Amino acid sequence: MAIVSASRCAAETEQGAHVFEITGYSLHRGIGVGRFLRSATFAVGGHDWSVLLYPDGADEHRRDCISVGVELMSANRPTALPVRATSSLCFFHRATRMFSWSSPPAKFTFGRPTSWRHCFFSVRRSLLEGSGYTAGDRVMIKCVVAVVKDPGIPPSVHAPPPSDIKEHLRTLLESKEHADVTFEVGGEEFPAHRLVLAMQSPVFKAQLYGLTKEEDTPGRIVVRDIDIEPSVFRALLHFIYTDSLPSMENGHPPGDDTKDMMIQHLLAAADRYAVQRLKSVCESILCKGIDTRSVLTTLGLADRHNCTGLKADACIQFIVSLRKTDDVVASQGHSQLKRTCPVASVETWEKLNGA
Repeated sequence: MAIVSASRCAAETEQGAHVFEITGYSLHRGIGVGRFLRSATFAVGGHDWSVLLYPDGADEHRRDCISVGVELMSANRPTALPVRATSSLCFFHRATRMFSWSSPPAKFTFGRPTSWRHCFFSVRRSLLEGSGYTAGDRVMIKCVVAVVKDPGIPPSVHAPPPSDIKEHLRTLLESKEHADVTFEVGGEEFPAHRLVLAMQSPVFKAQLYGLTKEEDTPGRIVVRDIDIEPSVFRALLHFIYTDSLPSMENGHPPGDDTKDMMIQHLLAAADRYAVQRLKSVCESILCKGIDTRSVLTTLGLADRHNCTGLKADACIQFIVSLRKTDDVVASQGHSQLKRTCPVASVETWEKLNGA
């Protein structure tokens, strides 16, 4: 009897997705054919990728379109073995709260110096802008990438687990174990660890180890800044230890006044203690929430704390982009802005008048 053997080879893929949000979409119109906006990089299949958006089309044939694509960003770009992948892109509809208007999955191979960028989806601008996909002057694109694994390379059984250092630091803060300094803020006490604070903040470093070190009450510091409330200081410590905002980020719906106020106070605290990454995170959140109701308050905040991007690129440009600015200029917020931040008021007025 003949012996029959059989085997099977199944293609395996690793899939990941990235959402790219563009605020102030109308301000990017007119940057030129072939010029693009790039998302942050995201990792799929051992390679780094980014999403590209061409507001004025990828080339002359698509100048009346919005084009999107994906680019391989890995520093170790392949030479012998090409990267084979599929990808699809879709736009977010504000009314339905769903991603739709999708491109069909496209297959492509990255293996030659001319093929890192792949633009494969274009939509007529008039159709996209007239169908609710640019409502609120925002565009959101979801990119799904599936990388085909090389069948000749077996999966690693010794892959290291993801880093849990942030979880350990969070536990250290919450347990108060080995805390060697206590802050008193508004009658509440916050035990902490000098070394962790000094690593993240040059102000804390000077206060705890430098010339401004407290000598009267070793191990205890009273925060007398009336603008820093206990909840704000607690959130500041949480970010210093974990590099993330506390749960309040997801505890309120977008645009909620409580969350907006907390982010504003956090930005001020980050500026006070020179925690630059937290300051940038707060700026980014405030940029996304700018509207006619909040723009002047945010502009004043940005001016007081030297947030150049939030001030000029977000607030002032938003005011300039409005079709009707009379209500904003005549508002009580504008009067207050002129009193508290005259420089910002002058800059806004100059932009409005084309100076």
